[in-house]
Amino acid sequence: MNRFISVSLLLAAMAGTIFGQKKFEADTLSTREGDLQITFLGHASLMFKFKGKVVYVDPVSQFADFSKMPKADLILVTHEHGDHLDAAAIDKVRTDKMKLVYTAACAEKVPGGIAMKNGESRVIDAIRIEAVPAYNLVHMRSEGIPFHAKGGGNGYVLTFGDKRVYIAGDTENIPEMSNLGRIDVAFLPMNLPYTMTPEMVAEAAKRIKPTILYPYHFGNTDTAKLVALLKGEKGIEIRLRNMQ
Repeated sequence: MNRFISVSLLLAAMAGTIFGQKKFEADTLSTREGDLQITFLGHASLMFKFKGKVVYVDPVSQFADFSKMPKADLILVTHEHGDHLDAAAIDKVRTDKMKLVYTAACAEKVPGGIAMKNGESRVIDAIRIEAVPAYNLVHMRSEGIPFHAKGGGNGYVLTFGDKRVYIAGDTENIPEMSNLGRIDVAFLPMNLPYTMTPEMVAEAAKRIKPTILYPYHFGNTDTAKLVALLKGEKGIEIRLRNMQ
């Protein structure tokens, strides 16, 4: 194999990585207090950068090499399942000043954080955090046993400047979504049997009316179905990112 071909193959192999780390999609949104950068790490793992602070939601090692990621100022975990709570990933971005927010069930597995219940709110590093319900109504692990029980997990509404960002966690289109208030950006899960069908996400989006909707945690679900269901729905921009 000649040198030119070898170099070409190496460059092709590196095209999706940066210094050995996967290259992630990112969006930047304007707020009245500066830009909010959202980085899509995969599945339910997200990173936000705002006013010099780094915020992770559900960091999990399967989706990123967190030893090569920026250190965290704040980490939020929606619930204790292994594709959302990963102690190893948390440790790799942990600092002495980092704040960890999660549920009571998460606290049993990873000590040292702040357990928030549905309905509670607090401000950390000038970011308002509202813990909201996330649970199943229809999809069951077995008869009468939902994949996610009411009160066990959190969704979060985070306020960055004047932008309110809703990260729904593992949930269906529950009644409480009607009481969230203004939502500028919504992350809604869409995979079976654990969370929502495209039809459920479309119904939820019509109630929440986010300016920007990111389907996430969608596995092999056909996102085109959601796009078709919301076609013509004014005021909602659907953005598809690599969040399987």
